[in-house]
Amino acid sequence: MAAVAPAPEDLVVEAACKVKLVPAGVERDEATEPIALPQGGCCCCASSLARRAVSWGRQLLSRAVVGSEPKRVLVAVAAGTEPLEAAAPADILERAGASVTVATVGDIVVEAAHGVRFVADGRVADLEGEEFDLIVLPGGMVGSVNLRDCKELEKMVKKHVQKGRLYGAIGAAPAVALASWGMLKGFKATCYPPLLGRFGNEVIAVDSRVVTDRNLVTSQGLGTAIEFALTLVEQLYGEDKMEEVAGPLYVRPQQGIDYTIKEYNQIQWKCAGTPKVLVPVANGSEEMEALNLIDVLRRAGAHVTIGSVEDTLQIVTRHHKFNLIADVMIEQASEMEFDLIVMPGGIPGAMKFTSTEELVALLKKQAEAGKPYGAICASPGYVLEPHGLLKGKKATSFPPVAYLLRDQSACEYRVVVDGNLITSKAPGSATEFALAIVDKLFGREKAVSVAKELVFM
Repeated sequence: MAAVAPAPEDLVVEAACKVKLVPAGVERDEATEPIALPQGGCCCCASSLARRAVSWGRQLLSRAVVGSEPKRVLVAVAAGTEPLEAAAPADILERAGASVTVATVGDIVVEAAHGVRFVADGRVADLEGEEFDLIVLPGGMVGSVNLRDCKELEKMVKKHVQKGRLYGAIGAAPAVALASWGMLKGFKATCYPPLLGRFGNEVIAVDSRVVTDRNLVTSQGLGTAIEFALTLVEQLYGEDKMEEVAGPLYVRPQQGIDYTIKEYNQIQWKCAGTPKVLVPVANGSEEMEALNLIDVLRRAGAHVTIGSVEDTLQIVTRHHKFNLIADVMIEQASEMEFDLIVMPGGIPGAMKFTSTEELVALLKKQAEAGKPYGAICASPGYVLEPHGLLKGKKATSFPPVAYLLRDQSACEYRVVVDGNLITSKAPGSATEFALAIVDKLFGREKAVSVAKELVFM
C-alpha cells in the first residue's frame, strides 16, 4: 500500500461525514461516538445554508445526547425497488443518528431495479408489534406495486399513521402504494411526475420536488432523493441537525438546474459498441456514490460490472451498512477489458482500493492505454494520487482530504474532466458525476434525457 499523509491536526478521518478526534499518542477506540462535521449547502433550504457555510473545522457538533434513545426508522423495500431511493434515506438518516432498519416484503436478497442486488436487514412480516418514529417507502414502479400488495406493511403503516407519526414516500410509491391504501386523502402530495394524474380528486397533487404536509413527506424520484432524506431529518430532528448532516454531503446549492462539468484537455471518449464499465466496491464504500454510478450508467445503456475487492461478493457499505452484492470478484474483473473504470469514495473503501494490487494494476493499465478512468470523494486522493494516476492532471476530491492532491487548483469544482480522467467531490455530487460520465460516453443529448428521467433537472 502506498504511503498516505496523515490528516492534519491529528484528525483520523472515518468517512465522508464523520471523524474521530484522536490526540497524538492516544490509541483509537472504535466504540467512541464519531463527531459529525457540517459544511456547505442544503437542497431543502439552500439560502439558509449558504449563509451559514463556514470552515469545516469550526463546525464540530455533537451527533447525539449521550444516553438518548435513537429515533427508529423503517425503510421498506421489495423486488423492483429503486435502490437509490432506499439507500439515500437509510444513509442520511443514519448520519443524523437514527437507527435504520431496511426490511423487505419478499426475499431477504432484494432484486432491486437496474440489476442491483442487496441483502435486507430483515423482513416486514417479522416486525409485527415493532414501533417506529418514521416509515419510508421508496419507489420504483414494480417495487411500489410489491409494497402496495403487502398486507403486513399496509397494516403497519396505517397503525403508524393513526398514531400521528411521520411517514414518507418517494417516486412511484406515493401514488401506487399510499394513495391506494387511502392514506393521502386531503393531503398535499407529490410523486414521480408522470404518475401525478393517478392521485385522483381526494389528493391535492403538487408538482414539486419535495412536499411536506403535516406528518407526511413525499418526493418525486431518484434525483430528489437527497432532498427528500434531508427533509425527513429536519422533520425528525429539526433544522440544525438537517444542516449539520447536509454539510458533508456537499449537495448542490440549487436543485433542479442543469449539471455542469469543468473540462480540461477535452478529448472524445471512444468505445466500440456498448460501453463496458467497471465499478469496484469495498467494505466502507459510500453507498450513494456507488449506486449512482451503477444506476445511472445502466439506465443510459452501459454494461456495468460491479467488482468486489473483498473476499466475498457481498460488501458492506459505509453508513447504513448496506449489504450490496457485487457481480464478480476483482480477480475475475482483472481478466476483462473495460472502456471505463470508476471508483466510489468512502475513506475505508478507498484505503482498501489502494492496497488491492489487482485493482491498481487495472487502473494503471487503463491509464497507460489512454482509456478513461475516474474516482469520487476520497478515492482521488487515497487511490489515484499515491499511484501516480493524477500526474499532470487536474482533479477534485472530497474537500477535507483535498490536501492529499499535489495539484489542488481544480478542487473548487464539483465535477472535473481532464482528458481521460474524471473526478468529483462527494455524495452530493454523485449524480452529476454519473451524468457527466454518460455525457462523455453517450453524448449530451443522452445525458440530459437521463437527467430528466431521474427528475434531476
